[in-house]
Amino acid sequence: MVQLTRIYTRGGDTGRTSLGNGTRVPKHALRVEAYGTVDETNAVLGIARLHTAGSAEDAMLMRIQNDLFDLGADLCVPPAEGEEASEMPALRIVADQVERLEREIDSMNADLTPLKSFVLPGGAPAAAQLHLARTVCRRAERCITALAETEAVNPEAIRYINRLSDHLFVLARYVNAQGPGDVLWVPGGNR
Repeated sequence: MVQLTRIYTRGGDTGRTSLGNGTRVPKHALRVEAYGTVDETNAVLGIARLHTAGSAEDAMLMRIQNDLFDLGADLCVPPAEGEEASEMPALRIVADQVERLEREIDSMNADLTPLKSFVLPGGAPAAAQLHLARTVCRRAERCITALAETEAVNPEAIRYINRLSDHLFVLARYVNAQGPGDVLWVPGGNR
């Protein structure tokens, strides 16, 4: 378990930070941008949870928030050859976490009517926040896939963030099915 006794270290005062393996990099490095945007996704989900307290949806979001910390831990330690054999291997996103998202998506989607148009972000307050989280999640995915073009990234991390944005979309629709409903795009509706 992590124990934090000092919050500030002054180590970043020159614009550099340490990755989980101790390597010093610029704070604007793509890897830092990737796990920072994952952290931002997590923060937006925290706001969404203000509207889902005590529900099954809230339990899903709590698991996802924990997974996002796992994802941040995964991204802050670049994969190294032979790391699985080490005494303390880095924390990595695994297929089971992706598959849980898929099962939840399928379960929620089974109760929803098929879409006949694109969905505008909105509806219930929880749904609106989930749509915001989805867009931040998509930005995190863009950061992670850009990073993967130049540095090693756990493939399950990419699968997880891709599936998570789908999950958040379906969850927003699911929340709206018990409230005001989806707000649908009407192409050219204001001409």
